[in-house]
Amino acid sequence: MQKSDYIIEVNHVSKQFEDGKFALDDVSLTVKKGEFVTILGPSGCGKTTLLRCIAGFQVASKGDILLNGEDVTQMPPHQRDVNTVFQKYALFPHLNVYDNVAFGLKLKKTDKKVIEKKVKHALKTVGMTDYEYRDVSSLSGGQQQRVAIARAIINEPEVLLLDEPLAALDLKMRKDMQMELREMHKKLGITFIYVTHDQEEALTLSDRVVVMREGKIQQVGTPTDVYNEPQNCFVADFIGESNILDATMIKDGVVNFCDKDFECVDKGFGEDTEVDVVVRPEDIYISEKREVKGDSPWQLHGEVKSCIFKGVHYEMTVLTENGYELMIQDYHAFEVGSQVSLLIKPEDIQVMKKERLCNTFEGEVLENNRVLFLDEEWDIPERVADRFEVGEKVEVEVDFNRVNLQDDEEDGILCGEVHFILYKGDHYHLTIRTDEGDDIYVDTNDVWDDGDRVGIRIAPSYIRLYKTNQEQGVRIQD
Repeated sequence: MQKSDYIIEVNHVSKQFEDGKFALDDVSLTVKKGEFVTILGPSGCGKTTLLRCIAGFQVASKGDILLNGEDVTQMPPHQRDVNTVFQKYALFPHLNVYDNVAFGLKLKKTDKKVIEKKVKHALKTVGMTDYEYRDVSSLSGGQQQRVAIARAIINEPEVLLLDEPLAALDLKMRKDMQMELREMHKKLGITFIYVTHDQEEALTLSDRVVVMREGKIQQVGTPTDVYNEPQNCFVADFIGESNILDATMIKDGVVNFCDKDFECVDKGFGEDTEVDVVVRPEDIYISEKREVKGDSPWQLHGEVKSCIFKGVHYEMTVLTENGYELMIQDYHAFEVGSQVSLLIKPEDIQVMKKERLCNTFEGEVLENNRVLFLDEEWDIPERVADRFEVGEKVEVEVDFNRVNLQDDEEDGILCGEVHFILYKGDHYHLTIRTDEGDDIYVDTNDVWDDGDRVGIRIAPSYIRLYKTNQEQGVRIQD
């Protein structure tokens, strides 16, 4: 695609604050003219910072931002051909609807007749005709948001930036406004960049969705692609409900999870390769327990542990006979205690490459059978230490299930906080962020809550050391 086809280009943009933390970390994104692009992610992921950098309210620490091919990275907001709609509307309470919408044109000293014509057209576009002289404080939240949008579009910007504009509305009004925003986008033909933490909103409105986490883009794609083909566990877990499980790719077209071999459509992962699989709850077929026969299509059998009515469907938890817990959504209810059989079709299994196979750290061998990593000294067996020189740089590996978490953080060699929790059918996969800002990944059967403080210990026998042959670029095991 040619450069001129992009109205916005964000090239390797980072935003670092005075405390040293990165709100954006090497973010690149292109937006085509007329697209509706939604930036989606949890609180603190950097989505609003990215929007503010595009708008000019914040300046990128690194990288550049182009608007219609022109570098606007250092350009002030009023010189950019973009307008922003904020979550809190920012309407002027002492002005009526007409004067709020006309405010920008009056600043430009536009002719009164032109202003009147444009105000009426903008209010018609947002469904606020005949409200010109109403006091804005007398309007509902949805009506105030329409006025804010009218004020933004009256200047005919090439790009409209919307920062969680519906967050303050109640559920029904938010649903109504979603549809109206989509229709406005079609009528206006301008580019919309929309920020939200609401997954359903993003899937409903967007041509493309940009999923962010901790200042980095995780995936960009159509709503269908992001939902049906997530690129990693975070996207799969954040977008909708998911069953995310450890698996082994036996060969092309065959993957093993829940201790069973399943046919799948994925290829190119190699043989006997550790992977993750995602199966959406609505893609698991459930039936009363069927007899196991040689040609039976039913792959898993188990017992219903919970059944909750969700309005359109029932959401059930099934514990399989081999100890895996799966979420299933179906239009028919199966009572708690029911014995059931489950079927998963090949096309409904999404195989993903694992982001990591174990914890990996940079370390240094010390005296007295110790190794330094994560800014702490750890004991290692003498037989391991004898194979390395004191002061030698090494790569340290620790399996996820060999990290021991302590209830009392003072009992740990390191202290940290539970930062992310992912349930994987028969265990939890946790991200623990240490007080120094490093991440340690832990597999556990214990139940922890997000934000829990923990102590971290690792037994000496579970610490593996490798030296790196710099010339050949290969690792040599201890």
